[in-house]
This record gives sequence, C-alpha cells and structure tokens, in this order.
Amino acid sequence: MIEPSQLIEAMIFASAEPVKEDAMRALLAEQGREGNDIRALLDEIQARYADHGVELVEVGKGWQFRTRTALAPALTTTIEKPRRLSRSAMETLAVIAYHQPCTRADIEGIRGVALSQSVLDALLEDALIVPKGRKEMPGRPVLWGTSSTFLTSFGLPDLNALPRREELLLDPATVGHETGVVSQSASS
Repeated sequence: MIEPSQLIEAMIFASAEPVKEDAMRALLAEQGREGNDIRALLDEIQARYADHGVELVEVGKGWQFRTRTALAPALTTTIEKPRRLSRSAMETLAVIAYHQPCTRADIEGIRGVALSQSVLDALLEDALIVPKGRKEMPGRPVLWGTSSTFLTSFGLPDLNALPRREELLLDPATVGHETGVVSQSASS
C-alpha cells in the first residue's frame, strides 16, 4: 500500500514549481487519506533524504527538492549558470523587495539615480518582478512587486524571511576597531 508520505514525495518530485501544503492536503483527500499531518509527513521525507544529494526545502510558500548546498560547487561546470544580475538590477530588486509595491519614481528616489528601462526589462524577463497594479495619481504609474520566482530564486519561504535592515547595517560601535583605525578628538 502506498504511504501518504510517498504520495507527497512523488507530487513534489513531479512538480517544476514549489508545491503548496494546500495542494498536498487536496491530493491526500482525493486519495481518501485526509487527516494526515502535512508537516509531519514533510519531516519524514526530509529525514529520508538526509544523506542524499538532494534535499527537501521550503521555498516560495511551497516545498521543492533542490540540490544539497554542499554539492552545488561540484556541479558548476556541469550545469549552466543563470546570468548574473548587474549591480543596478540587484539594487533595484532590493528596493522593490523591501518597499513593494513601489513605482519607478519611488525606486529612483531611493536609489538616487535614474532607472534604466533595460534594468526593469531584465528583471521582468527573469520573472523576478511583476506589475502589482497602478498608483492612483496623475499618469497612473505602474506599481512593481516581487514574484514567486523571486522567492524561489533566492530560496526564501516568504518575504518575511528577507534580512531585516538592522542585520544589513554595520554595528557603529565596532567600525574602525577591526581595522585598527583610531580616531582622535581635538582638545583645546
């Protein structure tokens, strides 16, 4: 007899996109196996793959099998790497991720420089951003937000997993001490 965890494992394996827990519940219900604890089944599958080359991870509000991080460097010559985003594209993506939904003018105001259309085009082409509507103001500019592909690409379960601003800033108390730079105050 097929175990519920085997059904879930097969469903995740067969899907190109992360599988949401609601879809897993629906599959079990279709098979007459409702009432199973999905998290317990996912834990069981993760334990089953503990010593394999792939692992079950939560990304983009769903679950997906991925190459184990420790093995990724060995595959870089085998598998083609996706193109790298330019610095301006990464800055733009960060602004959108932290301030969404936001307009092009919002992005330019935060970055302090004009936003090239080619940057937006590259982010759209890679499906990292999507239009989220239009702002109610003259000209009705497009509001931009991140997509589920963004979450999947960066291995995030949801936007709450983004680092907080405080985690990204240097501790002012330690700046200068690590490099041996000492500042002196002028005395009268």
